[in-house]
Amino acid sequence: MNTPNYRPSRDPMELLGQEMKLRGFSLRTIESYTHYISECLRFASVSPKEVTTATVRDYLDFLATAGKSASTLNTVYSALKFYFEKIMKRSFFVNIPRSKNKKRLPTVLSKEEIGRMLEKTINPKHNCIISMLYGCGLRVSEVNSVKMLDIDFDRKVLRIYRGKGDKDRYVMLPKKLFSILSAQDKMKNKNDYLFTNGRNGKLTTRSIDKIVKKSANLAGINKNVSPHVLRHSFATHLLEDGTDIRYIQELLGHARLETTQIYTHVASNNLVGIVSPLDT
Repeated sequence: MNTPNYRPSRDPMELLGQEMKLRGFSLRTIESYTHYISECLRFASVSPKEVTTATVRDYLDFLATAGKSASTLNTVYSALKFYFEKIMKRSFFVNIPRSKNKKRLPTVLSKEEIGRMLEKTINPKHNCIISMLYGCGLRVSEVNSVKMLDIDFDRKVLRIYRGKGDKDRYVMLPKKLFSILSAQDKMKNKNDYLFTNGRNGKLTTRSIDKIVKKSANLAGINKNVSPHVLRHSFATHLLEDGTDIRYIQELLGHARLETTQIYTHVASNNLVGIVSPLDT
C-alpha cells in the first residue's frame, strides 16, 4: 500500500509476522500461521475485529468436515489463538475446545523390508535418499535441505541445520554412505545441496515421496510407505537393538521424551518370550 498514512508496523498481519520473528518462530510456522489466519478471515468475510467465537468455531468445523486431521485443526487453533490474543488483544477462546488427537501407532518396516527396498532401488541418487531417510532418521524436509557443508566426514556425523522447531542437531553418518557422499563432495561446492533436481535446484519433498513409494512398490511391500515411515523404522530398530531412548530422542530432534516413547509400543522385542495361548 502506498497511501501516505499507512504504517506497516500497525497493520495486524505485519504485526503478526514481526511478533513471530521476534519470538523465534520457524519460517514454516510463520507461513502456516499466516496462511490459516488469512483463510479464516476470508472464510468469515469480516474484519479481524468482527471475528467472534462463533466465527472460529464455524471455520474449525468447516475444516473438520473437509477431513482435516486433528493435528491440522490444532495448528489452526494455535494460529488463531496467537493472532487474536497476542496481536489483536482479544480473548474469546475460552469456550473453544482443541481437537482430540487420535492415538495411532506408526507404521514400521522390518529390516528385511528396508533391505528389499534398497536392493530394488538401482538409481544411486534414489538409493542414497532412502538410505539417509532410514540410516539417519531424517524428516523429508531435512533430507532435501542437506548441503555438502553439513557432512562431516572426519567426525562421521551429519549436521541437521534448522530442523523442526528451528533447532540444529547432529546424527550419525552411516559408513555405507561414505563412498557415494565422498564422490559428491568432489563434484559439488560446499554450499550446494546434496540432492538436486534437473535444473540444479533443491529437490522437492514431493519428489522424494514419489521415490520412496516407487521403491516400496518395487520391493513388493503392501504397507502405505512414506518417507516418515523410514524415520519411524529407524527409531524402532534402534530401540529394538537396545539403544537408550534418550539418545533416540536426541537423534530424532524431539523436544519431549513422550513423543519418542511411542516407539516403545511398536518395538517387537517387547513381545519376546511371550507365547500366544493359541500355540500352547
